Amino acid sequence: MNTLKYKGFIGSVNFSEEDSVFFGKIEGINGMVNFEGQSVQELIEAFHGAVDDYLAYCEEEGIQPHKSYSGLLNVRLTPEIHSCVAMLAQRAGISINAFIKQALEKQITTML
Repeated sequence: MNTLKYKGFIGSVNFSEEDSVFFGKIEGINGMVNFEGQSVQELIEAFHGAVDDYLAYCEEEGIQPHKSYSGLLNVRLTPEIHSCVAMLAQRAGISINAFIKQALEKQITTML
């Protein structure tokens, strides 16, 4: 999926051939904020405007602008990967959950 970034927010990017329009939404927030444009430049400007409007709304309402997460995540794996994770976690003397958490933390650190 193509994305836009602005002020720490990510916007999805899609194209409707039927409507000849680019469109998207701000990802990772509680609520639905959409934007669209006829060109890439219009889409970028609409995304920036949507983020600015969303931030102004959050400030007016006294709410946190980012989505809240519970910390619970259901991950679907192939049986083969599940087996490998279980084996490696057992070798390390930790739970599967702890193994996956460590693996994700390591990956996040390398990507940020």
